[in-house]
Amino acid sequence: MPIKFIKHILWLLAITQVQLYAQQDSQYTQYMYNTISINPGYAATRDAFGVFGMYRTQWIGLDGAPSTGLFAVEYPANDRVGLGLTFTSDKIGISQESTLSADFAYTIPVSEDYKLSFGVKGTLHLMSVEYSKLNLSSPTDVVFQDDILNRFSPNVGTGVYFYSHKFYTGISIPNILETKHYNHNDVESLAREKMHGYFITGYVFDVDADLLLKPALLTKAVSGTPLQVDVSMNALFKERFTLGVAYRWDAAVSGLAGFQIDKNWFIGYSYDAETTKMADYNSGTHEIFLRYEYQLFKKPEKILSPRFF
Repeated sequence: MPIKFIKHILWLLAITQVQLYAQQDSQYTQYMYNTISINPGYAATRDAFGVFGMYRTQWIGLDGAPSTGLFAVEYPANDRVGLGLTFTSDKIGISQESTLSADFAYTIPVSEDYKLSFGVKGTLHLMSVEYSKLNLSSPTDVVFQDDILNRFSPNVGTGVYFYSHKFYTGISIPNILETKHYNHNDVESLAREKMHGYFITGYVFDVDADLLLKPALLTKAVSGTPLQVDVSMNALFKERFTLGVAYRWDAAVSGLAGFQIDKNWFIGYSYDAETTKMADYNSGTHEIFLRYEYQLFKKPEKILSPRFF
C-alpha cells in the first residue's frame, strides 16, 4: 500500500466525519487521571483543588494525524459538591473542534466506606472544517464549496460515580444530544456527534506496604461503531512511582509511567503501539500530562488523596 495513500487517510477521515458518523469523543490512554472528561460525577471526588493539563499526539509520522490538548480544573466547594471546568482542542486533518465543559457533582455517603456521586455536564462546541486546504479532484463539488468556521453547538451530559478508597465504578453519557451541522448550501455536511456511553470500573489491591496494584476497565459504546474496550494494570510503588500496561481491544497496546514529584505535583506519560496494519505507517502515539493538587479542607500533615484513582 503506497505511503502517500496512507498519509491521505487522515484527510479522508476528516471528510468522512463530515459526511457520515465518524465523529468521536476525545480518546485518552490515561483516562484514569482525567476521569472528569468522561464522567461528570467524578468532579472533585479526590477532595482537592486540582489543575490538570494533557497533550496527546497520535500516529506520529502521518500528515494530519489526530492531536488533542486538554486543560481541566476541579474544585471541591464542600464535602458534598464538586465543580469542574474543562477545555479541549481536537485536531484531525482539516477539521478542528474546541469544547468548553462545566461539571457539577453532588456526593451522597451511602455507608461508612462508600459514596455515590451524581454529576451533570454542560458543554459548548466549536467546530471548523477548512475544505480550502484540500487538493480536490472535483473542486466544484457543492459539499466542499464553503469552509465551516467555528460552527457552534451546545450539549449536556450526565454520569453516576460510586466509589470507596479501593473500588470505583461509574456509568456516564457526557454528550446526550446528537448534534447536526449544515453548510451554506443546506447540504448535511458535518459529523453527527453521536451519543457515547461509558462504563468504568477498577479495584486497588494492597500487595504490601510499598506496592499497590490497580486493574481497571473502560468500555465505550456509540451507535454505528464497534464497542471499544480498554483494560489496564497499574502499579504504585512507595506512593511515588507508577508503572502500567494497557490494551485497547483490536487497536493498541500501551505502556504507562508516572512520578509523584512532591505532595502536589504528578507527571505521567504513555506510549501506544498500534496492533493494526496502521503500525507499518506510523511511529505510535505519545501522551503526557501534568497534575497539580492542593488539599483545601484537610490538615497539612495528612497524606494528599491517598486514593490510587
